[in-house]
Amino acid sequence: MQDETNRPDQETAATEEQSPIEVEKTPEDIIAELEAQLAEQQAAVLYVKAEGENIRRRALDDIDKARKFALEKFSGELLAVKDSLDAALAVENATLESYRDGVELTAKQLLSVFEKFNIHEINPAGEKFDPNKHQAISMLESDAEPNTVINVLQKGYSLNERVLRPALVTVAKAKD
Repeated sequence: MQDETNRPDQETAATEEQSPIEVEKTPEDIIAELEAQLAEQQAAVLYVKAEGENIRRRALDDIDKARKFALEKFSGELLAVKDSLDAALAVENATLESYRDGVELTAKQLLSVFEKFNIHEINPAGEKFDPNKHQAISMLESDAEPNTVINVLQKGYSLNERVLRPALVTVAKAKD
C-alpha cells in the first residue's frame, strides 16, 4: 500500500490550487494600473491641500472674530457704569450730596471693572522716576531726592503689567 499523501500527481494538484496562475500583464494593463494609482494619489494630494486651506481659512476667521469680540466682556461690564451715570443725570431733584454719593458709587463700580480686567492705577507720588511708567512734564527744584516724583498731574494705568498710559509727573531736581 502506497502512502496517499506522498503521491506526485496530488502534490502538483495541491500547489496549483494554492497559487493562482498568473496571467502575464500587457504594457497597456500596467499603464492603466499606474494611471489609476496616479489619479488616486493626485486626488489624495488635492484633498490634503483643500483640507489645509480650510484649516487656514477657519484659523483666520477665528482670529478675526477674536479681534472683533476681544472687548466684549469688558464692554459689557462698562455698560453698568454707563447706566449708573445715566441714572444720575436722569434725577431731577438731586442735591449736591446725592450727586457726590452717586459719583462715588459709580467710581467704585469702575474700579471694580478695572480690578476684574487687571487694569491697575499708576500713582507714583514719592517714587523714583521711571521713564517706562512715567512721563515727566517738568522738573522743579525741591528738597526731595533728585529724580523723585514730587507731583502727579495725571495718573497712569497698566493692563497686565503693560503700560496703557504713563503717569504725567513733575520730577525733583537738585537745588543749585
